[in-house]
Amino acid sequence: MKNRLFVNLSLSFMILMVVLGAIMGYISIYSAQEYYEEANQKLNKELAQFTTDHLETFNENQEIDTTAIQDLMHSMMVINPNVEVYLLNPEGTILTHVAPYKKVVRSSVSLDPIHHFINNEGDVFIKGDDPRDFNKTKTFSAAPIIKESQTLGYYYIILASEERTSVLASHSTYLASQLACKLIILCIAASILLGFSVFWFQTKNLGKIVSSVEEFERGNLNSRISDVNSGTFGLISSSFNNMAATIQSNIQKIESVEEFRKELIANVSHDLRTPLAIVQGYTETLLIKHETLNIDEKKKYLENILESSKRLSGLVNQLFELSKLENDQVVIHKEPFHLGELVDNLVSRFEFLAKSKDIKLTLNNIEKQPLAFGDISLVERVIQNLLENAIKFTDNGGSINIEVVNAKNDLQFKITDNGRGIAEENLTAIFQRFRTVKSNGEKVKSTGLGLAIANKIMELHNSTIRVTSKLNEGTSFYFKMPILTDS
Repeated sequence: MKNRLFVNLSLSFMILMVVLGAIMGYISIYSAQEYYEEANQKLNKELAQFTTDHLETFNENQEIDTTAIQDLMHSMMVINPNVEVYLLNPEGTILTHVAPYKKVVRSSVSLDPIHHFINNEGDVFIKGDDPRDFNKTKTFSAAPIIKESQTLGYYYIILASEERTSVLASHSTYLASQLACKLIILCIAASILLGFSVFWFQTKNLGKIVSSVEEFERGNLNSRISDVNSGTFGLISSSFNNMAATIQSNIQKIESVEEFRKELIANVSHDLRTPLAIVQGYTETLLIKHETLNIDEKKKYLENILESSKRLSGLVNQLFELSKLENDQVVIHKEPFHLGELVDNLVSRFEFLAKSKDIKLTLNNIEKQPLAFGDISLVERVIQNLLENAIKFTDNGGSINIEVVNAKNDLQFKITDNGRGIAEENLTAIFQRFRTVKSNGEKVKSTGLGLAIANKIMELHNSTIRVTSKLNEGTSFYFKMPILTDS
């Protein structure tokens, strides 16, 4: 069931409605009963005072006129059989009463509710002690019996007798059960019509989310949640899509690293085999023929061994360097520096190599430039690689031009030679690992890692190395560096 949340919410809502219906039924019955009792008390609030005004309760000797009282009390109960009449002394003790025989259990009642009733002239809803039950209270009417400014007692009239209360209680229970059933049925119907509609509307997108998550779980890494853009489920969808994209990206990186590892092993095995074979071959020759070889031949063998060892060492160093860059293990330390001064220093190092091939090195616009911002040692590695390549692929008697141009927010480094050039179909391959390009049919002596390393370094500076070239006319490499700003 893909929309289980909808079912759970609907069931929970129906249960809640049933409970609320029962509570509302109880509250309605209780409120109605309280309202009736309050109304009954206010309608009959002067009943006790009427009794006091029309009956001489005490004779001249301050004794109770029992006969007169009993006659009046019986007359009142005939007119209104729901009342119970009690005569109290000033301390609240019951002196006489008209109530069912042997049903009165209290000998006295509290006077506090009586005083409160009298002081407020019966306009407050208050209950007093029930003489027939130690644990109940009843609505009443009360009035003092005053003679010659002296309170001789109180009339305390219970307005709802025990029998009436019992009848009302049973009727109230029946009425409450009927009302509660109606409310429960109404609430269930309302929950089915309204609750189901609301919950369906709120959870209608849940099926899409569950389907996409299950599809992703089954291995479809391209699975994304679509058409759910608002509300809580919109946030869930956005979070899932971002999480899925991150997981997919990480998996692709892992696969890329694994592919790189395999490619690295294959290429290293190939590229290391040649210099190792040369070193091994010449070493074995020296060991076998050392007595028959002359000095010049031994020197030639040793020079070949040294050259192969250097090439082997350089290849290993470049492999480690590229591996660190590919796996984000290189931390750049950016600082302001003079790009022109760095270029000038590097060119001075390569002057001897350029002169050996009669290549002319020209510097332009390297002075009075703003400070660049980057990792100076890594940028030096990039320029050094570009200079080495320019000299390597420029024929004797050629020229190399180097310049630094202020392009508003950036400094552009550009190196141009008039060497052999690169065919257009090979321009996209020169930055790939272990890719070397043949020039004029000749195999280039290169590991194919230098430009890959240089380009990766510039990516760490949020830049790229670009190239333009024409066969037999020359090649230009250039990249941009950010200028240091005051902020």
